[in-house]
Amino acid sequence: MADLEIRSVPVLSDNYVHLVHDPEEGACAIVDPAVADPVLAELKRLDWRPTHIFCTHHHNDHIGGVLDIKRATGCTVVGAAADRHRIPGIDQAVVEGDVVKLGHHTARVFEVPGHTSGHIAYWFGNAHALLCGDTLFSLGCGRLFEGTPAQMWASLCKLRKLPDATRVYFGHEYTKGNVDFALTLEPDNQALRARAEEVGRLREAGRPTVPSLLGSEKAANPFLRADVADFRNAAGLADRDAVAVFAEIRGRKDRF
Repeated sequence: MADLEIRSVPVLSDNYVHLVHDPEEGACAIVDPAVADPVLAELKRLDWRPTHIFCTHHHNDHIGGVLDIKRATGCTVVGAAADRHRIPGIDQAVVEGDVVKLGHHTARVFEVPGHTSGHIAYWFGNAHALLCGDTLFSLGCGRLFEGTPAQMWASLCKLRKLPDATRVYFGHEYTKGNVDFALTLEPDNQALRARAEEVGRLREAGRPTVPSLLGSEKAANPFLRADVADFRNAAGLADRDAVAVFAEIRGRKDRF
């Protein structure tokens, strides 16, 4: 079975639209198309035929191009059953544990509420690829627009259980700002400092920071470390439980 090919298309000010392609069968999923024209142009350049649109959540900067692309290509639109009323054009409504087929590959659906109440993620286990929208970023996580700290922490813990070799494809280029914030919490974390240097080199060269490796995120991302003693001690939160630590650092990030 041929490996999946994934390309990340920068659109708007800081969004990524991910193109997931099975070269053996020719199937291609567009993940979170904020807009249509740049995505269709990149597909044409790559000579990839879009067959699916995978939506992670309902925010317009992730679904703005769905209907135009569906009209142009006849793609099958996949999205959360809970968001059927908020994501236009859904053909396949999915819930936790469902499996979505893309060519010879399959993606498992995770429900990961927090950023929004209906947020989902797609995990291609055989390809070691996680498409997680705005739930998990490199060295960060999404704002809590509709969910609670407990919900978001549970969602992040669910993703944290995936293998270290998992490549994380997130929805925005927020990594430099996330680095700066993370260093205020755990400045002596050597994994974080190494990632900070890598991010600096990438951004200076005009290159994206996506994907990141989940193993690296487990070692350096403060929002995955709320139950880690070293992190809690460094952040001055040793006396709080994981949800309280997460809520505190999410609040600090919102004000950063």
